[in-house]
Amino acid sequence: MNLLVVGISHRTANLPLLESLAVPAEAASATLAGLVTQRYVDEAVVLSTCNRVEIYAAVSAFHGGLADIGAVLAAQAGLPVNELAGHLYVHYELDAVRHTFRVASGLDSMVVGESQILGQLRSAYAAAVQASTVGSVLHDLAQTSLRVGKRAHTETGIDRAGASVMSVAIDDAVAVLGPLDNRRVVIVGAGSMGALAAATLRRKGTADLAVANRSPERARRLADSVGGRAVAMDDLPAEIANADLVVSATGATGLVLPASSIAPRDGHPLVIVDIALPRDVDPAVAARSEVTYIDLDSVRKDGAIVSESEVQAAAAIVDAELGGYLATQQQLAVAPTVTALRSKADQVIDAELLRLDGRLPSLDPTTRDEVAGAVRRAVEKVLHAPTVRVKELATRPDGDKYAAALRELFDLDPAAPESVAAVRTAPERPQ
Repeated sequence: MNLLVVGISHRTANLPLLESLAVPAEAASATLAGLVTQRYVDEAVVLSTCNRVEIYAAVSAFHGGLADIGAVLAAQAGLPVNELAGHLYVHYELDAVRHTFRVASGLDSMVVGESQILGQLRSAYAAAVQASTVGSVLHDLAQTSLRVGKRAHTETGIDRAGASVMSVAIDDAVAVLGPLDNRRVVIVGAGSMGALAAATLRRKGTADLAVANRSPERARRLADSVGGRAVAMDDLPAEIANADLVVSATGATGLVLPASSIAPRDGHPLVIVDIALPRDVDPAVAARSEVTYIDLDSVRKDGAIVSESEVQAAAAIVDAELGGYLATQQQLAVAPTVTALRSKADQVIDAELLRLDGRLPSLDPTTRDEVAGAVRRAVEKVLHAPTVRVKELATRPDGDKYAAALRELFDLDPAAPESVAAVRTAPERPQ
């Protein structure tokens, strides 16, 4: 597989460092292109969320791939590689697959069980496909991970019990303000997180919802969907002056709400929830006595809010799927050897039939076809057992040794042109 995952998350870094590494959607294609132009990186997917940045890559060498990815991340953060290295985690081959399955299942999230990561992983994969940085290795990994994540969420209680980061942040706001049914709320950002905030607030009874977004049309659509009202970005200071709660979740790369945009409150409390990465709101507002500032660092303390049995059930699905994925990959790994063996057998048969034609030129076509068919059936029966067995043995520990023995015994070259051609024209595996 040569699969490598290099990442940084809420577990290994503070928010400012995560902010410096965040890859906005509009910059994803450039980052992906920068990765696959590295010497040892063949495929790449970049997952950038509010609490993690991870690079999924197919590499030709572990150490070379790690160095290449580390250099790209260090350049993104504007830090020397050695300063960044202490915050990175690395997973290789089977550990990389396990980690990806856990991420998709919400088991590695800041709030265990949150389901947004599944959509974020799907978007990251789609962006990489669009940028042409996905090959067979990451295609198989992404498709399987999405299926595993969906299964974990639908077959266990982790999906019902696992709250999103947004839900936890809003619960923290309720702890300060009390019930939100008579509160005025401003939502900044009409993307997926803004929509989640709007839906969560409506469920909590909030009636006065204002939505601002760089695209007025998107702000209007979201506001209409929750019975709120759309406001212009230029009107935000006035709206915030009369608000009790501000929830900001845009994809902007700079501050959307500088401290100067928050007018003096005259004792009127204000809660600001900023779950954007990078931040939308100047954290200096937290110094004001009447302002409660809730950001991703504030949410971290809540941790897992699902039961241990639910987590274990989801983890069991990950483990089971991991075994199936490994078996499939190992069987695929021996496919070129099996193809090469059958290709060599066909060459031997063709050569012998050609000699037969030379020795018995008067042999009638019907008899010749019968002889050819009998020879091919005999060879097929002889090859059937070893080719089936080598696929079975491939799923065992050190299973690749059996394919290596087959190559040695029959002097096979799976990379030979005729073998490669046979592999390429073989029926594709069902998805």
